Amino acid sequence: MKILKIKWQRLLHGGQTCPRCKSTGDEVEKAVIILKESLKPMNIEVVLEKEALTETQFKKDTLESNRIWINDIPMEEYIGGKVGQSTCCDVCGPHECRTVNIEKEVLETIPCDTIVKAGLLAASSMI
Repeated sequence: MKILKIKWQRLLHGGQTCPRCKSTGDEVEKAVIILKESLKPMNIEVVLEKEALTETQFKKDTLESNRIWINDIPMEEYIGGKVGQSTCCDVCGPHECRTVNIEKEVLETIPCDTIVKAGLLAASSMI
C-alpha cells in the first residue's frame, strides 16, 4: 500500500493555538476523511501527522505555523498558491501569520476542498 502523508504544523502556546490554526486543523481533519475514502480503492493510505511548533520556533519563522505539507511538498505547490501573511490574534502576538493566496483570494483558514484538491493532485503522481 502506498502512503499519502499530510503534515500540518501550528503554534501551540500553553496548549492553545490561534483561531486561524484551529479552523485549519478542523478542515484538515475533514479533508483526511474524504481523501481516505477516495484513495482507498487505489490502494493509497492517507496518514495525518500533526506537529506543534514551540514559541521559539514560531518566533524564528512565523510563516511555518498553519503550514500543510503533502508528501513533504508544501501544499501550495500543488494548487498554484503563494504564501502570504496577515495579522492574526493574541496567541500569535504582534507577529503576522501564514496565509495562502490563490489568484486573488487570500485564505487565512485553509478550506477542506483546497486540501482535498492538493491531496488528489499529489495522489495522482503516485499512481
